[in-house]
Amino acid sequence: MDIISDFLIIGSGISGLSLALKLSNLGTVSVVTKREVSESATVYAQGGIAAVLGKEDSFEEHVQDTLKAGAGLCNEHVVRKVVEEGPARIKELMTLGAHFTMGTGNNFDLGKEGGHTKRRVVHASDFTGKEVMKTLVEAAGKSKRIRIFENHMAIDLINTTRFEKESLSSSNPAVGRHNSLLNGDIVSKSAPSGQLKSGCIGCYVLNKEEEKVDTFLAEETILATGGAGKVYLFTSNPDVATGDGIAMAWRAGASISNMEFFQFHPTTLFHPQTKSFLISEALRGEGAVLKLKDGSTFMERYHPMKELAARDIVARAIDSELKRTGDDCVFLDISHKNREFIINRFPNIYERCLSAGIDITEEPIPVVPSSHYLCGGVTSDINGRSSIPGLYVCGETACTGMHGANRMASNSLLEGLVFAEEIYKDIARKRQRKNIEFPPVPPWDPGNAVDSDESIVVSQNWDEIRRFMQNYVGIVRTDKRLERAHRRIELIQAEIKEYYWNFIITSDLLELRNIATVAELIIKSAMIRKESRGLHFNLDYPERDDINWEKDTILN
Repeated sequence: MDIISDFLIIGSGISGLSLALKLSNLGTVSVVTKREVSESATVYAQGGIAAVLGKEDSFEEHVQDTLKAGAGLCNEHVVRKVVEEGPARIKELMTLGAHFTMGTGNNFDLGKEGGHTKRRVVHASDFTGKEVMKTLVEAAGKSKRIRIFENHMAIDLINTTRFEKESLSSSNPAVGRHNSLLNGDIVSKSAPSGQLKSGCIGCYVLNKEEEKVDTFLAEETILATGGAGKVYLFTSNPDVATGDGIAMAWRAGASISNMEFFQFHPTTLFHPQTKSFLISEALRGEGAVLKLKDGSTFMERYHPMKELAARDIVARAIDSELKRTGDDCVFLDISHKNREFIINRFPNIYERCLSAGIDITEEPIPVVPSSHYLCGGVTSDINGRSSIPGLYVCGETACTGMHGANRMASNSLLEGLVFAEEIYKDIARKRQRKNIEFPPVPPWDPGNAVDSDESIVVSQNWDEIRRFMQNYVGIVRTDKRLERAHRRIELIQAEIKEYYWNFIITSDLLELRNIATVAELIIKSAMIRKESRGLHFNLDYPERDDINWEKDTILN
C-alpha cells in the first residue's frame, strides 16, 4: 500500500515531533515510529535543556563552554546558531504547555552540569524528557494534518539518485528485495505533468502488527530516529536506540561523520533485572567511593581527584580495571553515609535499587560504564540537509558539528529543538506549490523468502556484536582490538546478509541488521583516527594531534 504525504518523519522524539508540529503548517505529515509514539530516548532524559536564560550568563560563555568540550572539532558557526536560538525554543515549548521547574521571582530554577561554567540547564524536576514528550505528543494528537504510525519500522530509504548513479547487485540489500529496483527501473524515463520528484522520495516501512510492508512517499523525508546505544552491551539508552536512521542513510548513499566519538557514562546499575538505569554522578559528589570486588579502592591510581575526576577519566579508569581483573562490574559504595541522608538525598536511586534487591544504605551498588550518546551520525549542514537531496536529518541521528568530539551535558535536547526549526525554515523557503509526481515505485517483493526457523541466529549475532563492541571498541581502544572487531563484524555481516535475503523480515532482524551496520561504521572510523581526542581514546596513540587530526572523520 502506498501512503503519500507532503512530509515523512521517521522517529518520534523531541526532534521528530517538534518538527512535525511545524511542518503541519505547510502540509500533511506522516510520523513513523517503531514503538509507541512516546517511547524514545527523549522521555528518559532526566537532566534538562541547556539555554542562556540567567542574568549572569551569556551566549558567548555557552559557546565557549561547548567549544572546549568538543575538543577542537565543533563547527563554531553551528554552535553559535544553536546557542543563540536556545531561549526562543524553550519559550516555544512553554507556549505548547510544557512546565519547567521555577525558582524565586518567577525565574527558571537553572541547573549546572558537567562542562557548564554557569547555571543554564532548564529542567522539569528530574523528568524533563517526560514533560517535554507529554507536551509534544498532546499537541501532535490535536493536529488534523499529522498522522502517527505507531509500531511501524522503517526498512530502507527510497533514493532515486542512487539508482541513477550505480547498478546494484542482489548482494547489496540497499533497498530491500526488489528486482526491478536493482535494474534502476525506479527512475522514470520521461517526466509526467507537474514536477518530478528526485532524490529521497520516501521509505519502505514494516507494519509490525499486520506483518506487511508499506511504501511511504513524501516530498521531503526527515530522519529523527535517535541514537545507537544498543550497539554496546551496556547502555543507558532504551531498546529503541539501534541506529536505524544512520544505517538506512548509509545504505542509501549518505555521507556519515565522526562515528568514533561515542560518549560513555561511568556508572550504570549492573543488574539482570534492571536495564539502562543511571546512577547519578551526584552520589560521588556526596562521598560515594568506587571499589573492586575485593573491597579495595582504585581511583587514587588514576587521578588526584579520585571519584570526583571528570566523567571520561572515571569511565576509562573503571574500564581499565574491568579489563585487568576480568570482573563483570565494579561497586559504588555510599553505605558509610547516614541512612536518612541517603534516602532523602537520593530517593529515586534508593527506591530503584531497592526494587532490584540492593539496599544502598547498607551495601555497595554494582555499576559499569555504559554507552550514552553518539556524537557522530549522518553528515548534516546547518539547515539539516544530508548529502542526499530530499533527505534531512535531525537530533542524535545527525552529525551537525554541534558536539565535536565530546557532547556537553544537556546540549542534545537543545540541538534537536533548534535543528527542527532550521529544517522547517529551509523547507518553507524552497517549497513550491506545484503538483509533485513520484516516479513509479514497485511494491515490496519478498521474493523466495520464507519464515525463519532459526531465530537463534539473530539473538546470537546480536549478543556477539554488543559484547565485542563493549570489549574492543568501547571506552579504551587499541589497534589490535579494533582489528579483531573488524574481522568479527565482516563475518557477522555476511551471515546477516544471507539471513536477510532468505527469510521473511522481522523487526528483530531489521534491528540486528542496523546495529551491525552502525558497529562497522564505528569500527572503521575508530581505525582511521590515529590519535586520542575527546571520546576516542587509543592506547597506541595516547596524545591529541591537532596538526594531523583536527578534522572530521567522514565516510562516503
